Amino acid sequence: MTTPSTPPGNPPPVAPLLLTPPEPPTSGPANAAAATAAPGAAPPASAADKAGIAALLDEPPVRVWFLRPWVWGSTLLAVALVAGIWVWQARKAANAAPHYSTQAASMGNLTLTVTANGTLQPTRSINIGSELSGTVLKVNVDVNDRVKKGQVLVVLDTAKLGNQILRSQATVASAASKTSQTAATLTEARATLARLEEVARLSGGRVPSLTELDTARATVSRAVADDASARASVRDAEAALATDQINLGKASITAPSDGIVLTRTVDPGNAVAATLQAVTLFTVAEDLGKLRLWVYVDEADVGAVKVGQKASFTVSAFLARQFPATITRVGFGSTITDNVVTYLTYLDVDNADLSLRPGMTATATITATQRSNVLLVPNSALRFTPTSSAAKGAPKKSATASLLPRMPGNNTRKPAAEAASTALAKQVWVLPADGKGEPTAVAVTPGISDGRMTEITGGDLKAGMLVVTDKKLGNTP
Repeated sequence: MTTPSTPPGNPPPVAPLLLTPPEPPTSGPANAAAATAAPGAAPPASAADKAGIAALLDEPPVRVWFLRPWVWGSTLLAVALVAGIWVWQARKAANAAPHYSTQAASMGNLTLTVTANGTLQPTRSINIGSELSGTVLKVNVDVNDRVKKGQVLVVLDTAKLGNQILRSQATVASAASKTSQTAATLTEARATLARLEEVARLSGGRVPSLTELDTARATVSRAVADDASARASVRDAEAALATDQINLGKASITAPSDGIVLTRTVDPGNAVAATLQAVTLFTVAEDLGKLRLWVYVDEADVGAVKVGQKASFTVSAFLARQFPATITRVGFGSTITDNVVTYLTYLDVDNADLSLRPGMTATATITATQRSNVLLVPNSALRFTPTSSAAKGAPKKSATASLLPRMPGNNTRKPAAEAASTALAKQVWVLPADGKGEPTAVAVTPGISDGRMTEITGGDLKAGMLVVTDKKLGNTP
């Protein structure tokens, strides 16, 4: 058989590839199904046939998905990541041993103070006013002037008062002259009655008549009444005159005591109207060498404040200076401002150098209680409470359980417990002298606290013991 020649330079023709279907098995259910297949149907191609077709078409071979490299690479990366996280969590749990912050219980002094704000006031200030209405004629003093008792401060116009005194004097004179008339009338009436009674005695009662005698007696009674009325009018006129003279004296307003003029609200020519109440013209401080500090103590602190306690205060004008004071009164009446209840407290202040002035605002620190050489612990030690596993004698968790994440909201220490008052604490937690091991509870009886340290008045705690103030996990110092 001869093969046809091929022209030079041309590729040889490709012989057609005949796909021969595999012969079906001679027996079995699959053979029966194949035997019943419709005539003319093409049998499925094998993997080798598909590879051959891809080679003829110059296409890359198609791989099964699980034989692809990126699938195996991603799987290995995920496995390595999970293993790394597991190892990291295991090491973290292994290194999460608790570390405790401690402070040694020590002997020391403790001072309980109460802070309050207020203003400086004179120990005694006098509001000087006028009881009369009138026009200011003269003002003799000004603000900051020192005045003496009896010194004339203001003079009112006295022209009207002078005229009123003249009228009162005339009224007195008129009333006095009337008393002379009534006295003479009374004397005359009594003489007439006496004469008639004598005639009746001598005549044996025949003359005068009873009517004449009764009339004479009535005349005497009227004369007595008129005389008494006239004398009362005299006294009334004299009282009015005395009042006018007193008012004339009040026209000159004087200082009731020695002091310094703090305020002045009047000038010459001003009209003063004192119809309902006295008008305040001056405010005079009796003695600025002694001042009084008014402070308002909060209701939570007033129980610790007592008369006689010492205090110190500062003012804005002298921030670097502490002024001493002594409590002289703690008010029982309360003052409510914006739902805050306070109690007015007085502190006496020595101001010999007059550096302090009335009206200055001050911040006072009252020494309520002092303790010397007492056992002290920090307040954080009284608030500290270890977890149940950290406390000595508590059951330990398994290693597997320590690797498991905690469920949220299962913290054993709650904010409310941490914020509890140190006065209610009954125990503290202490570590051995070397600072290692687990904390042990020690019973204590707290005393007063200054907000940072608390006095221990009883219990088993001794000076030098390491009280736990906080706990930190891991290798954090």
